[in-house]
Amino acid sequence: MRNKLGLSKERIDRARELAERIALPVLDFVAGHTTVTVERAALRLIGADGSNADGAPVPNLVVDQLKGQLESGALAPYVNALLRSGGGVGELNAKIAGGLKVTDFPLGDRAAVRRKTEELVAEGLKRVGLSRKHREAKLEEWKDRNSKPLLYLIVATGNIYEDVKQAQAAALKGADVIAVIRTTAQSLLDYVPYGATTEGFGGTYATQENFRIMRAALDEVAEREKRYIWLTNYASGLCMPEIAAMGAIERLDMMLNDSMYGILFRDINMYRTFVDQKFSRMINAYAGITINTGEDNYLTTSDAFEKANTVLASQFLNERFAYAAGMPARLMGLGHAMEMEPGIENGFLYELAQAQMAREIFPEAPLKYMPPTKFMSGDIFKGHVMDSMFNFISKATDQGIHLLGMLTEAIHTPFMMDRFLGLESAKYVMNSMAGFSDEIEFREGGIVKTRANKVLEETVVFLEEIAQKGLLDSIAQGLFADVKRPKDGGKGLEGLVKKGPEYWNPVEDELKKALGLAR
Repeated sequence: MRNKLGLSKERIDRARELAERIALPVLDFVAGHTTVTVERAALRLIGADGSNADGAPVPNLVVDQLKGQLESGALAPYVNALLRSGGGVGELNAKIAGGLKVTDFPLGDRAAVRRKTEELVAEGLKRVGLSRKHREAKLEEWKDRNSKPLLYLIVATGNIYEDVKQAQAAALKGADVIAVIRTTAQSLLDYVPYGATTEGFGGTYATQENFRIMRAALDEVAEREKRYIWLTNYASGLCMPEIAAMGAIERLDMMLNDSMYGILFRDINMYRTFVDQKFSRMINAYAGITINTGEDNYLTTSDAFEKANTVLASQFLNERFAYAAGMPARLMGLGHAMEMEPGIENGFLYELAQAQMAREIFPEAPLKYMPPTKFMSGDIFKGHVMDSMFNFISKATDQGIHLLGMLTEAIHTPFMMDRFLGLESAKYVMNSMAGFSDEIEFREGGIVKTRANKVLEETVVFLEEIAQKGLLDSIAQGLFADVKRPKDGGKGLEGLVKKGPEYWNPVEDELKKALGLAR
C-alpha cells in the first residue's frame, strides 16, 4: 500500500504504542476473570447441547448449577458427571435437560476427568479446524471469483426459512457475503435459544440450527456458482463467546465482534464485555473467522466530521485487543462508515480522506466500509446517489468488505428488489472504475491530504488522553460516541467471576497454545 497521503509513520507508531499501553491493564484484568458465557462457550465446544422442556439450554443449566463454584471452571464438573453417570455426551445432555445436576456427583478420579476433558476438547477443536480447512480449500479452488471488495448484503425477515430464500436470491445476483441480522434485543439475552426459529423482530434469532440451515443453503449456491459465499452473524452481546463457538462449529465466515460496542450501545457491563470479547476472538482466530468491528456506530451518536478521530482511535484499540487474542491482521475487518452530513461542502473529499487514511494505516486488514444511513431520507433518488458516491469511495480506496447501501434505507426493511438495485449499482460503479485506485494521487496541501493528517494527529492526542485516564474511566466519562457508561453498571455484571487458584479451562489453554499466546 503506497503512502499517498504522506501520513507520518512516527505518529502511526505512536498511536499503536498508546493503544498497547491502554489495553494492557484491561488485559491484566481479563486474565484473572471468567464469565458465565465463557464457561458456557467452553462447554459447547466439548459437546454440551440441547435444552429442557422450558427451552433452557443445557450449557445454561450446567453453569446455573455451578453458581458460586465457577471460580474453578465448568468443564471438570461436567466431565466428572459424564464419567460417573455412564454413557456418552448426548446421553448426559439429555439427562441434564431432564433434571440431573452435575453437582450431585462428588469429584472422582481427577486424572481420569482431566484425560476425558482433554479428549473432548481435542475432538471439539478438530471439528472447528475441519470447518476452517474446508473454507480455505474452497477459497483457493474458486480464487478471484469474489468481488473486490466483497459485496455484503443483509437479510432480516425473522424467519430462517424466508431468510434462506432471500439469501440465495441475493447470492445468485452477485452478493459475496450474506449477513443474517439478529432479532432485536437478542444481544441482551443471557442464553442462546435452541433450534430453528421462525419468529423474530427486525431480524432472526442466532441459533446453532439456524446457522446450520443457512450455511447449507449458501453452500448450494456456492457449488452452483463456483464462488464462495460468506456467511455472517453477530458474536456480540451477553452471549458473545457462545455465538462465536457455534459459528466456529457451523463454519460461519465473519462475525460482528467489537471490543466496546456492547458497552456503548447495549449498556452491557464493561468488565463482562472485555472478558467475553477476548475469549470470543480467540475462538474466531482459531476458526479463521473474519471479525467486523463496529466503529460505524459511533457516527450515529457523534458528528462524523468532528469526531472522526474517535473512529480511528477505536480501530487502533480493536486492532490491539485482536492481536492480544491471537488474531492476525488479515482477519480484522475494522469498521468505518460514510456518515458525514451530505450538505457539507467538499464532504465527498473528507469521506475519501477518511477511507484512504484507514486503508493506509491498516494495509493488511480487510476493512469493512458501511454505507450512509444517518442522513438517508424518504427521497430514494437522492439516497441512490449517496450510495453511488459511497460505492465510488469504497472502490477508490481498496476497501475489503462493502456493506451495500439501500435506496429505501430510511423507509422500510429493504425489499428484494431494493437489494437487487443496490447490487447492480455497486457492480456498475466498481467495474467502471476498476483501476482507479492505481491512477489517483492526492495533491500536496490539498483537502484530502490535509484532512487525513489532521485526523491522525487528533487521534494521537485523543489516545494520549485515554492513556492518562485509563480506558474504563474514559468510557465512563463519555469519550467514545458521547455515551457514558459507569464501570460497575450495565447488564451482565453478575455473570463476571474471578478465577480461583484451581481454575481450569482446557479449551482456553489449547486455544492459547494454538494461537501462540503466552497469557
